[in-house]
Amino acid sequence: MPARPLTGVHPIAPTPFTPGGDLDLPGMRRVLDCMVDQGVDGICILANYSEQFLLTDGERNTLLDLCLGHVAGRVPVIVTCSHFSTRIAGERGRAAAAAGASLLMLMPPYHGATLRADEAGIVAHYAHVAEASGLPLMVQDAPLSGVALSVPFLVRLAREVPAVRYFKIEVPGTAAKLRSLVAAGAGVVEGPFDGEESITLMADLDAGATGTMPSALLPDLIRPVVVHHRAGRRAEAAAAYARILPLVNYENRQCGLRATKTVMMEGGVIGSDAVRHPLDALHPATRDGLLELAREASPLSLRWGR
Repeated sequence: MPARPLTGVHPIAPTPFTPGGDLDLPGMRRVLDCMVDQGVDGICILANYSEQFLLTDGERNTLLDLCLGHVAGRVPVIVTCSHFSTRIAGERGRAAAAAGASLLMLMPPYHGATLRADEAGIVAHYAHVAEASGLPLMVQDAPLSGVALSVPFLVRLAREVPAVRYFKIEVPGTAAKLRSLVAAGAGVVEGPFDGEESITLMADLDAGATGTMPSALLPDLIRPVVVHHRAGRRAEAAAAYARILPLVNYENRQCGLRATKTVMMEGGVIGSDAVRHPLDALHPATRDGLLELAREASPLSLRWGR
């Protein structure tokens, strides 16, 4: 396990594809190098923003080995191993641990609109992954799963499964939930994080978040917000956040996971911003709006490969 709790900015790595839809492995290495140069505190791979739901099992394994091997300990790597099957989630966790992951992130088990585990099943699911991997776990609490995770239950989960120490909260009212979780989970909640491209970062930091998991579009510009806030310089943090909020908002509300790829392609990090069907490319007008705001903010991803 990490010698100290993970904190700071841990962005989601995009998965680059060729225009024909194949994995772009050289591009993946460049993405990782760019992220390290962005000054990130860690990198998360195989998450939803990595289009994990569009990857084959073989591709997951290829990316797992490539990413952990290429990062080579430069920063901690969080590996997402969500699956409805407890057995498969455990196998994914075991493989991630063997490859050198620092932390595992997984959603509670769900499938489609109606298949859910009850609370006892969720506890058993996380307990199995913890035993299989020997790594600390992060619970991803997001609307995508359709699973309601109350603060009392999350604290119970942390107490019954000691490996569960990190929580990525990205639900409506994130700050309020983080505040309650931090208060109720004293002694067991080591890493309260937010997500959603850091769209509510200032409120979440005020509520006690110690980390954030944005995209890889502008973590170099998000990190000063976190650093200032943690040092007690709230006014400086708010000013730094205000400068980037138009871009963060546009990414979150207009583009989703496609934004990072488009900016990284424009910046020479990757050769294509292709996404896999049934996802579609950004509308040209949306793309133009994104790049206009990116040029104003000038994140490293827009300049790294030029």
